[in-house]
Amino acid sequence: MATVKRGQHRQFQGAFSDTWTIKDTFNFGSVADGNEEATGVTVSGVGLGDMVLGVAASVDVADLDLTAHVTGTSQVTFQVNNNTGGAIDLATAEYTALVGRPNW
Repeated sequence: MATVKRGQHRQFQGAFSDTWTIKDTFNFGSVADGNEEATGVTVSGVGLGDMVLGVAASVDVADLDLTAHVTGTSQVTFQVNNNTGGAIDLATAEYTALVGRPNW
């Protein structure tokens, strides 16, 4: 189950009307070259148009591309893309993201 904190990020000084931090643990498994793996996290209150400002992992992502996107109402999807030339199997890790709702 993801840990979500809402609206505690004052450093943006009005650029965002709401913010969320997301922290969850999961395993993407083995990702073959040229493929991607994704997993969704329920985040109450987010919606299309909200921005993922940053994403991080507690392990070295071994040259995989790590991204996160708001993909629907109350849904954030974390994804890894593999273009390394070989399969990569990441260990179970903690993934975090910061989401903001633009105030413009």
